[in-house]
Amino acid sequence: MYDLPAEIRVEADGPLRIITLNRPDALNAVDDALHTGLAELWPQLNDDPEARAAVLTGAGKAFSAGGDFAYLAELAQDAKLRAKTIRHGREIVLGMARLRLPLVAAVNGPAVGLGCSLVALSDVAYIAETAYLKDPHVQVGLVAADGGPLTWPLHTSLLLAKEYALTGAKITAERAREMGLVNHVVADPLGAALAAAERILQLPQQAVESTKRLLNLHLERAVLATLDYANAAEELSFQHPDFHAVIAKLTANK
Repeated sequence: MYDLPAEIRVEADGPLRIITLNRPDALNAVDDALHTGLAELWPQLNDDPEARAAVLTGAGKAFSAGGDFAYLAELAQDAKLRAKTIRHGREIVLGMARLRLPLVAAVNGPAVGLGCSLVALSDVAYIAETAYLKDPHVQVGLVAADGGPLTWPLHTSLLLAKEYALTGAKITAERAREMGLVNHVVADPLGAALAAAERILQLPQQAVESTKRLLNLHLERAVLATLDYANAAEELSFQHPDFHAVIAKLTANK
């Protein structure tokens, strides 16, 4: 219903918008089309006068498996694509931080890399018992400019944020709940997220949206304090031999 690539599906159910990351055969791994679509999504959602709440989930078995290896290999070689990707990453983060309507994440499977960030930037998160979070930026030689380190210190302790950002270790669903990175571990995250969104829709719109903005001012200020440095550092890491070596190995073993 919006002007978006096929890799993002948006469906309307009255004032509710159901957003689906739509590359199921690739476990919703992020390629250029999906990344571009995410940058374009949030302004269109904000400008939708009928929209009052949204649910975000992934098609198939995963929420998002992180960066597509072929896309990462392109980024290593294409300066123009890198510049666009860095710009879009910034737009995704700020677009979500400034989104007027409540966004409920239904984490139906692994949420890796940018997928993990989408969960962190949502307002409420329900995760499947077998799902997990993981930010592996450092493992592939990248700085996480649009990743967990931007927002995790607001959700959990700085020590825990450092542990998982500096190692890229997997965070199980229950551990994520204990840390405050998700709200609830459930058998049916989409059903629970839809129910939560419906409860929000029963409440006065102005009060809900203004209260969300009040809370997200904390988030936006924290993001703006670090985002310029993060973008510059990620741009350098895309050009570093360590990243090129990791990507060469990953694409050779694919």
